[in-house]
Amino acid sequence: MKLTAKQKSLLSWVIYLLFLVLAWFAIKSFATVVKVDGHSMDPNLHTGQRVLVMKQAAIKRNSVIVFDAFGEDPTKLSTTYYVKRVVGMPGDKIVYKNGKLYINNKLYKQNYISKQQVSVGTRYKFQTDVIKNWDITKLSKEKWVDDQDEKVVPKGMYFVLGDNRSISNDSRYWGFVEQRKVLGVVYAFPWSGNATQRYNINDLQNKKALN
Repeated sequence: MKLTAKQKSLLSWVIYLLFLVLAWFAIKSFATVVKVDGHSMDPNLHTGQRVLVMKQAAIKRNSVIVFDAFGEDPTKLSTTYYVKRVVGMPGDKIVYKNGKLYINNKLYKQNYISKQQVSVGTRYKFQTDVIKNWDITKLSKEKWVDDQDEKVVPKGMYFVLGDNRSISNDSRYWGFVEQRKVLGVVYAFPWSGNATQRYNINDLQNKKALN
């Protein structure tokens, strides 16, 4: 049976639309675009800024990730996505002492934030409660609802901090992020922010972070 010219044209359009649908689903499985809401990642990400989230990208130290905070942050009653930076990888021992952050007894480089956020900003500070020196054990015993009595970052979990430490609601206050809750790794678009901010989001995960 031969197809008419009209039938051939219609079939080509059906194939083209099917290709577009399949391509869209393929792209969605690997990446998505989200909008930053809030100031916890200042100065490297700004509220209202759109970023690319790569769902299949490997998570490394200094990766900026998007994750579902429901079930992690006990104050969230439904799906709420947070954007934070991965500081602690599974198995890491984290200690904040005398204004410096140490991971596995090595000084953690934090050139992506100000000296104020590196020091005073990284204290545990909630309402009138301030802890100048802390480690995972101290936080987990006294401050967390889940993951209590942990000494290191457990397998399959991450310890995350916001770049704007003074206001960030992060792992200091509620604990670890499970790998299964991570949507993906954040990348800034070439036209967003300045060169330093893009470097601090896109490139630091590939650099040596510990002295």
